[in-house]
Amino acid sequence: MKKIFLFIGLLILLLLIGLQIKPVKQVAKAIVTSPSYLNKEGLIVKDRVIIPAGFERKTSKVGSFESYIRNYTLKPFGAKVINYDGSHYFNQIGHFGVLDIPVPENGLQQCADALIRIRSEYLWTTNKKNKIGFNFTSGHYCSWIKYAEGYRPKVKGNKVTFHKTATKNHSKENFYKYLNLIYMYSGTISLFNEMTRVNSIKNLQVGDMLIVGGSPGHVVMIGDVIKNDKGEKLFLLFQGNTPAQSVHLLKNLDDISISPWYNLELNSEVNIPGYTFYSSKFIRFK
Repeated sequence: MKKIFLFIGLLILLLLIGLQIKPVKQVAKAIVTSPSYLNKEGLIVKDRVIIPAGFERKTSKVGSFESYIRNYTLKPFGAKVINYDGSHYFNQIGHFGVLDIPVPENGLQQCADALIRIRSEYLWTTNKKNKIGFNFTSGHYCSWIKYAEGYRPKVKGNKVTFHKTATKNHSKENFYKYLNLIYMYSGTISLFNEMTRVNSIKNLQVGDMLIVGGSPGHVVMIGDVIKNDKGEKLFLLFQGNTPAQSVHLLKNLDDISISPWYNLELNSEVNIPGYTFYSSKFIRFK
């Protein structure tokens, strides 16, 4: 009888070890990863990494979303990923840079929301405020301009109507109240359904997103793109997350030889620290 119990215990132990293989591998890879493409002194996205030999970066048009992302300010190297409540995110092995974006204490700014914020702030700073607007998961469009004019949604199930119930307010403070509303009613499903599909790797550009639309889903943004003379591309990725936390640049723990660069393909499996996209789909803000 003791042998039977011993055998069962051994099986359980082996099962538990098996379940831990992937996390252990990730930790091991993170420890041995000392990316030769990492520039610890870089304080913007494009300066934090070194371009591999044979690749080059196409110049971004001044004022474009691509340029805005590539030149986004980073916190000094070694900054930790912080949760909305001020605690440290439990997994600190998967990032090599933190974007200088505040994390609201309300916990609303999760994965899709963080990218919505970046896009919205770009449109705000480039005086394209009339283009700020997103669909709710229900499919109803909510624009910043209408919100600033005082229109607010009345949500009843999947039915949404807008009514003028507030005074005009075009301030930056009110803009962030608008974004909190978007965070509540939009997400990966609405982004996936609303945004333009990118169906060719050769057409992928900075600011495009790798996405799974769902509850839960996930989405990450392309932070940089480089290309060699064979037409091959490599990409940087960054993400917000759930719980709401610092937006951070991702290491490539699956291929440490090119980390933090990623080689992306359509409809393929893409492993990032803490998440797997099983069939990669890409979208672009309109």
